[in-house]
Amino acid sequence: MSSLDHKIDFAVVLSVTGANPNGDPLNGNRPRQNYDGYGEISDVAIKRKIRNRLQDLGEAIFVQSNDRKNDVYGSLRERAEGNTRLSEVAKNKKATSDDFAEIACQEWIDVRSFGQVFAFKGAASGGGVSVGVRGPVSIHAARSVAPIDITSTQITKSVNSEPGKDRGSDTMGMKHRVDFGVYVFYGSINTQLAEKTGFTNEDADKIKQALLTLFENDLSSARPEGSMEVRKLYWWEHSSKLGQYSSAQVHRSLAVSSKVDEPQSFDDYAIELSALDGLKAEVLDGR
Repeated sequence: MSSLDHKIDFAVVLSVTGANPNGDPLNGNRPRQNYDGYGEISDVAIKRKIRNRLQDLGEAIFVQSNDRKNDVYGSLRERAEGNTRLSEVAKNKKATSDDFAEIACQEWIDVRSFGQVFAFKGAASGGGVSVGVRGPVSIHAARSVAPIDITSTQITKSVNSEPGKDRGSDTMGMKHRVDFGVYVFYGSINTQLAEKTGFTNEDADKIKQALLTLFENDLSSARPEGSMEVRKLYWWEHSSKLGQYSSAQVHRSLAVSSKVDEPQSFDDYAIELSALDGLKAEVLDGR
């Protein structure tokens, strides 16, 4: 399979209904919000969901969540050392960092997509490993179209954690949710970096499918099933490696705005897509 031979830009419009899309641990796990009141979802959280979806689709993932890992390794270092090819390269004194990076990219789709820093001290080979891989897929943090309203609910625990207590509802906590919001995030796939990591046209299609189904198998108490939904995916495939337009120009061609002061549903938003000469967006509904 050949490396990606044309630049790609994309944008995702998603909705949140009664969920905490990305809690901020520095703010009591309230939904992330900037100083102007707009909601945010970090690029790290988005990449985590893409990795999960790729893993669900049967792809080999290096950075796995502990609650979703499908191997016996408890750390990234153990997963790297457990790979026979990487272990042999690490022990070979004549091998270079490029040799290590090439094998890692071949083994794991998230490494050749997003890149990865391999920095392990005192590896099993007897020496440390310090290898950096730059990935071709870049993703912005998501931002809400309008300022979000956050509802906070106090909760109690109705059972005893330890024996000997007379009552159980003595532990207080808080849950936070966004009643409704529409968020947008952008991304791009760089062909020069794709050549270095071996990222292919087939890999790009897998990223597209992961974006379309971003919130499948992602339920939690903070994000009940169906509370987060990909509404639209805009996918621009350029005709050359460098592209006809810059990513900034492509992303600006999509404008999402609220039609009312306090939007309560997706119908309260307007989406406008400006035409770009020679570059047409593929518009897909989320699934």
